[in-house]
Formats: sequence, structure tokens, C-alpha cells
Amino acid sequence: MFSRRDFLTASVALAAIFGPGMHGRWSQAAAQQALTEDDLLAAEDFGNVTLLHVTDIHAQMKPLYFREPSVNLGVGEVEGLPPHVTGADFLKMFNLTPGSPEAYALTSVDYVSLAKAYGKMGGLDRVATIVKRVRAERGEDKTLFLDGGDTWQGSYTANETAGQDMVDVMHALGTDAMTAHWEFTYGTDRVNEIVEQLRFPLLAGNIFDDEWMEPAFKAYEIFERGGVKVAVLGQAFPYTPIANPRWMIPNWSFGIREEEVVKNIAAAKEEGAEVIVLLSHNGFDVDRKLASRVEGIDVLLSGHTHDALPEPVMIGKTMLIASGSNGKFVSRVDLNVADGAVKGYRYRLIPVFSDVIAPDPETAALIDRLRAPYEDELQRELGRTDSLLYRRGNFNGTFDDLICQALLAERDAEIALSPGFRWGTSLLPGQAITVEDVHNACSMTYPEAYRSTMSGQLVKDILEDVADNLFNPDPYYQQGGDMVRVGGMGYRIDPAKEIGSRITEMTLLATGEAIDPARDYVVAGWASVNEGTEGPPIWDVVEAHLQKNPNVHVEENQSVKVAG
Repeated sequence: MFSRRDFLTASVALAAIFGPGMHGRWSQAAAQQALTEDDLLAAEDFGNVTLLHVTDIHAQMKPLYFREPSVNLGVGEVEGLPPHVTGADFLKMFNLTPGSPEAYALTSVDYVSLAKAYGKMGGLDRVATIVKRVRAERGEDKTLFLDGGDTWQGSYTANETAGQDMVDVMHALGTDAMTAHWEFTYGTDRVNEIVEQLRFPLLAGNIFDDEWMEPAFKAYEIFERGGVKVAVLGQAFPYTPIANPRWMIPNWSFGIREEEVVKNIAAAKEEGAEVIVLLSHNGFDVDRKLASRVEGIDVLLSGHTHDALPEPVMIGKTMLIASGSNGKFVSRVDLNVADGAVKGYRYRLIPVFSDVIAPDPETAALIDRLRAPYEDELQRELGRTDSLLYRRGNFNGTFDDLICQALLAERDAEIALSPGFRWGTSLLPGQAITVEDVHNACSMTYPEAYRSTMSGQLVKDILEDVADNLFNPDPYYQQGGDMVRVGGMGYRIDPAKEIGSRITEMTLLATGEAIDPARDYVVAGWASVNEGTEGPPIWDVVEAHLQKNPNVHVEENQSVKVAG
């Protein structure tokens, strides 16, 4: 966890200059004066192996705003445990000061005012600065830079280049290994094409060829760092063919496959591995359960659920790390390894404050060059918002509500369904809404906005199924993501109940009438996993809506009631 010196220098310095009443109202210049790159990156020389981890970048190369969730519910044994703690409770749990840089980076508390004070976060040119500095100070022979996946998808340029822009940048960063999830939505042929050109391995020991049940990807790679053999095992998202279109990857079989993790740990140790690192895209609660059942994992670098925690969660002897998303954070783990075992560690979750950390010139130039053919379209203004637009959270976010409004209006529907993806950047009140912003919320390879009829019972069944994916008390039955966003309809949900009884009080907002299980309703949605889905791409639907409604105001959604 960050020390007071590391992360609270700004709070102390500015309070001394301006007084404590300045919290949430600091100027960006003042924040810059107090926080320095050295405050964020300086570290003691400890141990002989350093791991750097990023995950869930979702093709975001430039600095951005990304609001952390205000609601992230845990059920069963993980209720009230991190990462299922948000807002003021999160600050209290980790002894963080309201209004501080860490409060802005890690929570939704006072988000707009703190965002204006501290500015954007992320930017892969800033990540490059961090990686290069650590390698220079520690030595390349002691450092591993690992990518947890969801890297090639999530932006306009990634969609246009089928992920090539992100491959080029990750090559420039000197990535040592990666695993994957949304990468597979480019389809088998494109994934194989990219894997052939990668300068580092894509590791996924839990994916097999469906016909012969042989490994489809390399399961692990052994690196020598600091005189130590470090085995990095890859675990791709186990539910890819369920959460995403199966028809895009018809010949690969996925799963958690605990037995393969055990087998690969044993094989790596047989080859002399002294440190076992699991580079995972399972999701945090799945990884927590896996770590409790599989011995021998020293460091588990978790991805998929976009959680950011300032401290490791220890599961027995396994250090479970959550590094956030969108390039907002880089995790640094320094290990002291001796006599074939980890004897100690130091951990830092490094916040990538883009106004504090200088961009690496070479990486910045590469990013600008990759974006140049699309820059005019990226910056084309579609409207302006006077509301905070965000997505992340278990239930409807305001950006999702905007998408649902577009679906209802442009597709002439009574009910709108929008997927609960955790990717998608935020916009502050007063900002322009550009083509890039819309694509950051919906760029994907199956974007068709369908229009169909569904019975009230089918709509309930869909909500119940998604709720079970999120709130099943057994993490191995959770697929990550958040609740499907709903427009034109309200409902009540009790996450603690069993499937089939979580969703009640479904109401058509236009009339106030209860949803009739036997009646058919016109429903519009997007991102269907069914092959052959027809309709305009969702970004065209949102753009058409903004052309008619360029001044955006979205109230916080009150139509979803959460029991307890």
C-alpha cells in the first residue's frame, strides 16, 4: 500500500498552503505542484525480482477519465470483502483521506471535483515512462512486464485496425507475456494471425482445441530474472464462449480447469521454477477461490473485473493483486527470492496521473502516428453533456442510460437492453461528446442494434440469468461484468436470493403498468451473441440520437431498486 509520503504528499502540502477547506476545489496547477513523478515512482531497492502488471486496458492509449464504481456488491462469503467495498467505506477500510489523490484514483467519492483537480489518468506513453524507469533502476534482468488481457479491444482505432494498434504499442512497451479475453472477439483467424507476429507469448493454459483436446496456446513460460527462474502461467477468461459469441471461436474449448493449473505448476517446478506467477483473466472472486484451492502460486495477478486495490489480498501464501483497468494503474511487486522460495515482498499500486508522470517521447510519437489517420473522425463533436457520464457499477450508469435512451428512440422500442460491460470511459459535466467517446463505450466486433419482440417472461428470464452470472454465491459460476442495463423499465432486485426469484416489481415506465409475463414487448438491444443478428451498429444509433438531442442531461437512475 502507498505510504503517507508516497501518496498523500499533495494533501499535506496543499493543506499547509491553502488550508483544509481546499479539499475538492484545488486547481490543477496546485495539484501538479504538490505531486511529483518521483513521489509516485521512487521505491527502495528490494529483492531480486520485480513484476510490473497492467490489465484491462481496453485499447485506451490516451489519458482519460474513468470513474470507479459506487456499487460493487459481493454475495456469500465475499460480502463486505474487497473489492466489494466502495466509496466512503473503501476509504475507511484502507485508511485513505477524503479529497486526496488516492481517493480520486480509487473511488467515486466527490469524483467530478477531484477529477477537475487532479486531471486525467492513464496514457500508455505514461505507462512506458514507468516501465522504462523501473527497468533502468532495477535492471532488465530483474524485471518482468506482464499484460493481463483485454488489451486489443475497446476503442475506435482498435476496431479499425483489428487490434493492431495495441499490438504495436505493447511491443514498444517491451511486454514479456500476456493472456486474453476480448482479444478472442476478433475471431480465430485474426487471433492466430496476431499471435504469429507477437514478440512475446500469449499464455492460456486453460484453452484447448475442441476436436483433439490438445492445448491451443502455450500454458506457461519460464523467465530468468535476478538469477531466479520465474514461471508465468497464463489463464484466459474461462467463460469466453458464453459471455461472447461462440461462433467467432468455434474450435476452442475454455474453462477454469483447476487441474490444468495444478499440472502446469508441477511441470514448471520440475523445470526448475522457483517462483510461480499466475497471470489471470478469471475475475477477482474466481481467482480468490482458485488461490484457496490450488497450492504453489506465489503471485496471482488478477484481471477481468477491473478492480483496483491498494494492498494485496493474501490467500494463504498467495499474493492476490488487482491492478484496475484502462491504464489507470501499474502494479509493482518486488520479490526477495532465496533458496528457491519467496522470502519477502514489497507492493505498490502506482496511479498513472497523466499530468504528473511525463510521457515517454518515443511511445507518445508512436501513439500519435497510429491515431493520425483517424484523428479528425475521433475528435468530431456529436454533442455536449452537462451530466457526469460513466458506466462502471453493478447497475445502470449514466452513459448506459444515454445508450438506452438512443435505443428506445431510434429503434422505436418500449424496452431497451444494454450489456453491463465494465469497459467504457467517463465524461465530466461540460465536456464535448466526440465520436471517440461514443466508441470508447461501444466499439466491438458484434455491435448490431437489434429490434425484436419479447414476452415479459422472457425479459425477466434474461435479467435473472444475468443476475445469477453476477451474484451467484459460488464464484466459479460468476462470469464477471455487471447487470444488463435497462431502459424504459424499472425493477427490484435482491442479489441474496436464488436464480428465478431475484427480480420483482418489473414496471413499464411509460405507463407505470406492471410488466405482463404473457404480453409481447418491443425490445431493442445490442451486442447479441447470436450469429446473424441484424441492425445498425450501436454507435450509429447513439450518433443519430445525439444529432436530435445534442445537449445531454442524464439524471442518476432511480428505476432499479436494490434490496438491502
